[in-house]
Amino acid sequence: MKKTIIYSLFSILLLSACVDNPNVTENTYLNTPHAVSSWVNGLKRQMAKTSNTVNVNVAITSDNYFNNYSQYSKVFDILQLNYFDPDVNALQADVQALREMAIFGIEKVYPSDQAATEQDLAFMYLCLGYANILGGELFTGLPETTLGNVITPKENLENALEALDYAIDYETDVELIATYHLLKARTYYHLGNQEKAITEATKALDSPSLLYQIQFDGTSQLANEMQNATYDALPNRLAPLPRLDFLDPKYYSVGTPTTDQKPVTLVKAEEAYLILAEAALAQNNIPTAKENLTALLNLVEQRPVAMVDDSGETRNGGNRTDYPLTAVKVKFDNASTFKSNLVLNRQEGNIEVKTISGTHVKITDIESLTSTDDLLYYVYLLRQEIFISEGRRLTDLGIKYPISQIEQDNNPNVADEYTIAQIPAFVADKELDDFSTDENGNISISVDMNKIIVENKTDNTIVPFF
Repeated sequence: MKKTIIYSLFSILLLSACVDNPNVTENTYLNTPHAVSSWVNGLKRQMAKTSNTVNVNVAITSDNYFNNYSQYSKVFDILQLNYFDPDVNALQADVQALREMAIFGIEKVYPSDQAATEQDLAFMYLCLGYANILGGELFTGLPETTLGNVITPKENLENALEALDYAIDYETDVELIATYHLLKARTYYHLGNQEKAITEATKALDSPSLLYQIQFDGTSQLANEMQNATYDALPNRLAPLPRLDFLDPKYYSVGTPTTDQKPVTLVKAEEAYLILAEAALAQNNIPTAKENLTALLNLVEQRPVAMVDDSGETRNGGNRTDYPLTAVKVKFDNASTFKSNLVLNRQEGNIEVKTISGTHVKITDIESLTSTDDLLYYVYLLRQEIFISEGRRLTDLGIKYPISQIEQDNNPNVADEYTIAQIPAFVADKELDDFSTDENGNISISVDMNKIIVENKTDNTIVPFF
C-alpha cells in the first residue's frame, strides 16, 4: 500500500477555493475532534453517490433497461460510448472520488484522530477496495492516482485485493469479514482465478444469508436514483427489457419518496453460489453446479418480498410507445417459445417486489438440465435477474467504458488506446433492448444475450473461468 497521498482534482479545487476560511483548511479539519467519524460519513455519502451513477448508466448501457426518457443518456442504449461523453466522465469522476477519499482517510485523517477505531479504518479500506473493483470491472483502464499512470483492469482488481486484505485485518465483525471475503471472491472471479474465488466464496458462506447494503437519505438530497428512475418519477424514466418486467421496480417508496429511500445491495450471499456454480461447470462438474444453483434458489426464496401499488406505471416517456402495460407472453428470442408471468398487469392490484433478489427460474428447471452449456446459460440468466438494478450486468457482457476526454486532456499518461470503449464483436452488432410485438400484444425479444454469452464463452472478455 503506497504511503503517499496525491489529492484528487476535486479536493485541490475545494481546498484552494476555501483557503481563506480557517474552518475548512486541511490542518484545521485534521485537528477537529472526531474527524474520522465525519470522514466516514462523507465516504458513505460518496459510496451512495457512486452507486447511483454506476447503477443508472450500467442499466441503460446493458440489455437490462431502455432509457425511455430524456433525463439520462440517450446513446448508451445503442452502445455509443464515446470518451467525450459527459456521462462517461461522471462515471469515472465518481469512482475516482471514492478512491481518493478513501486514500485520504487512510493516509491523513485516520492517523490524526485518536478517537478513531480500527473498524473505521476497515471501512476506509472497503471503500478503496470497492472503488478499485469498479475501476477494473467498468473501465478499459484508470489512473492509479490523480494524474498518475494508467493501470489496466487486472491491476485495478489486484489493488482491490490488497485493500480488502487490510479491511479483513482491521475488522472484528464476523458479518463484515464475510462481506470482504465475498468481495474478494468477486475480484478473483473477474481475474479468472478459480481456486481462490472458490476459497473466498466458501468463506463468505459462513454467513449463509449475507447481505451488505448502501443506504440513501432523501432528506439530505441523496436519493436512490434507480428508485427515482423506475418508480418515483412519473413517467418512469427507465423501461426494463420485457422479459425482466416482473423484477421492476426493485426499489419503491410508500408515502413520500423523500422519507422512504430503499437501500442498494452491494454484497449478498447469492453471488457466492453463482461463483461456485460457474467454477464447477468450468471443471465439468455438473452435480456440484446443480447443488450450488439449488442452494441459491432456496436462498432467493427466503428473501423478503413486498406487495406494492405500481398502478402509476406508464413507461410512456421518450419515443418508444410499445412497451407492454398488461400481462402478455414473452419470447426470449425468435427461436424460443412463449413464456407467461414475466410481464405483469399492474392495474389488477398490488404486485410482488423482490427487494433483494428475484428470479423466474425454478429448482425443477435446474434439475432437468444435463449439459454444461445449458447450466451455464442459467448461471448467466440468474446473474442477470438476481443482480438487476445493482450495476452488474455490463461486466458479464464484456463491455467497458473508456477513460474520459477530460482525463486525457489533463493527464499526459493517458494513451489513445484507453479512450476507446471495449465492446466485444459478439455484442457490437446487437440491438440489446429491441423487441417486436405481434397482433396479440405478445413480445419477441430480438436477441437473448445469455445465449450469446454461452456461445462465446471462450472469449477473453467474458465468462472468466472458461
